Amino acid sequence: MSASVAQRQPDAAPRLLAIAALGAAVAISLGVYGRVHDPSQQLVFTLFFSSTISMKVWMASVALVLACVQLASALWVYGKLGSGAPPWAGTAHRISGRLAFIATLPVAYHCLWSFGFQDTNTRVLLPVAGGITFAVLVGVWLTSALWFIDNSGWPGF
Repeated sequence: MSASVAQRQPDAAPRLLAIAALGAAVAISLGVYGRVHDPSQQLVFTLFFSSTISMKVWMASVALVLACVQLASALWVYGKLGSGAPPWAGTAHRISGRLAFIATLPVAYHCLWSFGFQDTNTRVLLPVAGGITFAVLVGVWLTSALWFIDNSGWPGF
C-alpha cells in the first residue's frame, strides 16, 4: 500500500448521510410535535426584550444581517469580489452562518409553540437551501420586522 493511499481522508459520504439523517429526524420530530401540539396562542418568552414582538424583530434583523455577511463572505472566499480573501474569511463565513441559525431559533420556537404547524400552507412547507433560505429570510424581514419598525420605530430592549 502506498503512503498516499494510507493518508487519504475517509470518504465524506457516510458523514454527510448521517448529518442529513439527523436533520431529517429533527424535522420529522418537529413536524410530529407541531401536529399533535395544540397551539397555545400565548406568548412564551421575551428573553431580555420588552415584548415578544420586539424579540422577534431584533432576532430576525440580526439573522438578516448575518445572512448578508454569509453572502458577502462566500463571494469573497470564492473570489467573486475581485481580490483574494484573507485566511480568516472562511471561519467568519462559518461562524456567521451558525449565529444566523441560532438567532432564528427563538423565533421558530415561539411560532411553533404559539401558532402550531400548518401542514396545508405551502409557505410553511417551502424547501429551504442556501439561496432560498436567504431569499425567504429577506422576505420575512421585509414583510414583518421592517413593517413593524416603519410603524412603531425600533423596539426597545
